[in-house]
This record gives sequence, structure tokens and C-alpha cells, in this order.
Amino acid sequence: MDQPKGTVVLAYSGGLDTSCILVWLKEQGYGVIAYLANIGQKEDFEAARKKAVALGAKKVYIEDVSREFVEEFIWPAVQANALYEDRYLLGTALARPCIARKLVEIAQREGAQYVAHGATGKGNDQVRFELTCYALCPKIKVIAPWRLPEFYQQFPGRPELMDYAKKHGIPVPVTPQTPWSMDENLMHISYEAGILENPKVIDHSVPPALQPRGWGRLCVCSLIGNFTAGWPCRPPQPLRLVNRPWRVPVKVTNTGDGATRHSALELFVYLNDIAGKHGVGRIDIVENRFVGMKSRGIYETPAGTILYHAHLDIEAFTMDREVRKIKQGLALKFSELVYNGFWHSPECEFLRHCIRRSQEPVVGTVRLAVFKGQVYILGRESPRSLYNEELV
Repeated sequence: MDQPKGTVVLAYSGGLDTSCILVWLKEQGYGVIAYLANIGQKEDFEAARKKAVALGAKKVYIEDVSREFVEEFIWPAVQANALYEDRYLLGTALARPCIARKLVEIAQREGAQYVAHGATGKGNDQVRFELTCYALCPKIKVIAPWRLPEFYQQFPGRPELMDYAKKHGIPVPVTPQTPWSMDENLMHISYEAGILENPKVIDHSVPPALQPRGWGRLCVCSLIGNFTAGWPCRPPQPLRLVNRPWRVPVKVTNTGDGATRHSALELFVYLNDIAGKHGVGRIDIVENRFVGMKSRGIYETPAGTILYHAHLDIEAFTMDREVRKIKQGLALKFSELVYNGFWHSPECEFLRHCIRRSQEPVVGTVRLAVFKGQVYILGRESPRSLYNEELV
């Protein structure tokens, strides 16, 4: 082992990469503090804590950032109608600056000179983590093992990483038979890598373990791309969404059973449940990464999809036409900045301010239904409506 190099706070998930990185950092002479963000994923956090301690972490932080994720990151994206490349609702891109902000906070609290992450050198997350860290603490030093020759030469692929895990007694959920990547948070679940890197592979042919929530599986019925929805045949589910004075969702009411949710977190979790049962918000796309390559991703964003359509509708009902044209351009730029990791940049802060200002008249109630993967707008009302019923 090298001489002690100081303390590093590792953004730790408990998966294959970060478990091995924790042990590897110790071998390099660092004292490792593990930080695991609870951002709405279904996980046994106590088991993750015990695992990090067993692997040699000198301290473990498990921080619940789910409420601030919704209120401070998802809500601005809903206000912006943020959509990257016309389809992606930015679930991972919104989560990373929220996670990294707490990473920096813990490093400052612990007096750590270094932070580390397990993002690969080909993906977007390395940029999102690091730009947030540098924006919030310019003096921080980021260790990105997947970009270090001494790491990636030792681990040119997942088989070598799994051999390392076996050698060091690291329990990991990934085996050579299931080499895909899944990322889950309140906003969405994403799937990529492994057999999904072949863009011709039909995602439902992947073993069922790839889709633990059971959202929106497709049944292909011809080779030319026609398909039918394979979701349970449930009746349309009418909902009412209400905006609060500062123009974010304040209440959702299920008009079928009268169930109502008010707080940001409860409202979002409830919409995830309702929309998930109806297969809403599932897409299979190829997108342009910031680092200069195309990648295939499968995303499930149930609540985010409902809110996107509901907000788009009430905004069209209440916002001046010319203001809306300008705001659409701002939303395009906002989506690009968020996707590329520039949440904490001056230009993104400026855009959020402008978009927030545009929302002053956007208040009211939207009635909608979800059914077989679709969101149907049924009606709307607003005290700030620009619709003139008498005129039309």
C-alpha cells in the first residue's frame, strides 16, 4: 500500500463499480468515506451501509435528498417543459447535480481534499458530477478512476472487475449473465449497456429482472415496427392537478376514489404509482451524449410524463403567445445545459430565473386521464386564463 494520501469522499452506490473503487482507493493509500444518496431508489440502505463498512470505509453517510430533488430540481424542469432532443425528460441529468451537491457538502464537513465517483470515461455522468463539484468548491480535487490509466489498464472490462471483486470478497449484484446497467431515482429508471448496446435488440427480450417495476412492456407484433401495448387493461384514471401560487404542482386528486396528495414528495410518488400502473412514460431512444457519441437508453418516467403534459396544457391556456415563443427557446437551451451537466453554471441559473418569471400567470387546474401508456388531457380552468369563451 502507498503512503497515506488523505481522505476522499466517494459517491457510493453499492454496485460493482463503486464497491471495487472503494477497495481500490484504499489500496492506493486513501482514507475513504462512502456517501450514498437516497434519491428515491428502492434499496436496502442499511445493508449498503454494512457493506461499505465491511469493505473498509472509515465512515458512511446515507443522505435522504429525495424531497429537495423534487422541489429544487424536478419542479424547475417541469416549469421549463424540459425535454432533451424532443424525448428525454432528464431523469438522471437532474439527479446528478443534486447528488453531487451533497457530496461536496460532506467533503467540506469532513475536511476532505478529494471526492471520487464511479462514472465511466464514456458517459455523461462524469461531467455532471465534476462540473457540480468544481462549481460549488473550485479547490476540490476529483478522482475519476475510470479515466486513470492505472485503473482502466487493470480493469479493461467488467470481467476483470468481477474477478477483482471475487478476489477481495466483494459481494456484487452483477454477474457475467446480467451485464447491464440500471439507474433508479424518483424521476425515472434508466437501462443501458450490456446487450442493450446493440440498438436492434428489442428491450422486452431482455430478462424480466431488467424491469423490476413492470412499467410499460411492449408486445411487438410485426417486423416493421407496429406494436400493441401489453399493459393491464385498466379503465382511464381521471386526475386533477392544481398549481400553487409559485407555479408548481400543489395538489393531485384522483377523481375516482377521492385520494388527494399535497406535499411535493407525496404528490410525485403518488403520480409515479398511478402512471406506472398504466405504463405511462416509457421510451427507448438513441441520444447524443455530451462527450461526442450516440448511446441507447431505455427510460421509464411515469410522474414526470404526466406533469410534462399537464404543465404544457395549463401554460398554453394562460401564457401570452409571444412570451411562450421566447420561453420555448429558453426551454431548449435549459434542457441542453442540464443534460450536459451545467446546472450550477451562471447561464443555467439565469435561465431558471427567466423561466420562473415566465410562470407568473401559469396557475390553475388540469383534469387528465392515464390509460394504456397515454396521458389524455380532459379539461382545464384558471383564474388567469387568456381563453375568451364568449369570443370563440
